[in-house]
Amino acid sequence: MRERIKRRMIPLIASAGLIAVGMFTTTWGAAVIGHSEWALPYDLWGTLIATTRLAHGNVGGLYAPPTGLISLPGAAVILLPGAALISALGLSLAIPGAANLHPAVWLLAGPYEIAIGCLPLFAADALAERLGVPRWPRWLLAVAEAGILWSVCARWGHPEDAVAVGLLLYAVLAQANGRTAVAGWLAGAAVCVQPLVLLALPFLLALLPWRRMAPFLVRVALPAVVLLAAAAIANWHDTYQSVTSQPDSPVVNHPTIWTSLAPHLTNTNVAAGPFRLATILLACLCALALRRRWAGRLDQEGAPWPTSLLTSVLWWIAFALALRSFFEPVMVSYYPWPPMAVALIPAATLGWPRLLAAGLLAGGLTGAAQGPSHAVWIWWAPIVAGLIVLLAVSWPRPGLHEDGRRDRGQLRALGGAPVT
Repeated sequence: MRERIKRRMIPLIASAGLIAVGMFTTTWGAAVIGHSEWALPYDLWGTLIATTRLAHGNVGGLYAPPTGLISLPGAAVILLPGAALISALGLSLAIPGAANLHPAVWLLAGPYEIAIGCLPLFAADALAERLGVPRWPRWLLAVAEAGILWSVCARWGHPEDAVAVGLLLYAVLAQANGRTAVAGWLAGAAVCVQPLVLLALPFLLALLPWRRMAPFLVRVALPAVVLLAAAAIANWHDTYQSVTSQPDSPVVNHPTIWTSLAPHLTNTNVAAGPFRLATILLACLCALALRRRWAGRLDQEGAPWPTSLLTSVLWWIAFALALRSFFEPVMVSYYPWPPMAVALIPAATLGWPRLLAAGLLAGGLTGAAQGPSHAVWIWWAPIVAGLIVLLAVSWPRPGLHEDGRRDRGQLRALGGAPVT
């Protein structure tokens, strides 16, 4: 354990810094700029209510109003320890507002949800180590990853997105090291927490023989099926409505060029579900086109991936996650984060100047995404353009990983303690 902590000291320090910055900006930071009310992530409250119900055995209340939960049940499960402590201490879950300027529950829920949301920092560092990235660029990578993660956890209160991407990255690492079964379970846990990672699964399947795809898919599907079935049995109507329609408001959030094509629901909401299914299909087609090229670069079935292949897979996963921002009918400010978080890892293999450029671009996109504009060509179009530029900056150069320095880094990662 001491060795593991030492090896992950970089993301550990970055996580502590993110928790400190996140708590300051949401509480005392708001007072510094003259606000009497704390700048809290309101979205978290609905998930906390759902999790508290789950902690008390009320499975049917997961999707019942006013939780507003539209993700799979794993989003509530990851908050269970915090919700149990909140219930034990009798803290109120009243929505922040004029009558509740400084909710005490945030002083507990805030550090907890930001801490679990730091999982991708550790996964990114483990992948960077596996790719032979030197220690100094890994520090730069951790700072860049923590900076853009602030929007997801501290600003908007969606640790499920961060946890899902972190689990996905660990699934990629496990499969790259020849541990396919572990990769399947990790990917299944990621899907159960936030199904946005379904966009990346075709690229993991593309590197498996046909006969091994079925067991992998069973592992991926089982956690979500079990939890979702329990919620559906307890409350079919609310569970089905929330999970299948995926309602979102273009009035509250940011419309895109596709908003008018989405099915319209009540209260000005539109259904994002059909567009998300189409985006997953597009990712499957991309992975199918890449399957033959990737399969030829593996020495043998179950063998560790070469660093060039791992970098390529990470880039295409970043591309697949970016498809959500490209084709989503309604966008929220933290939606661009997953592709940026993944794209920074292959950028780290290109040297610190390229990583610095990618980190600054990702930070600029994170700041721009917090803008209030609802105009498609002022908000959505620049975000999409920025993601395209970031993907171009992080594109792996052919043959970059064939030199001895990278190979030695890979051997060190595989020959030492397990990469975690």
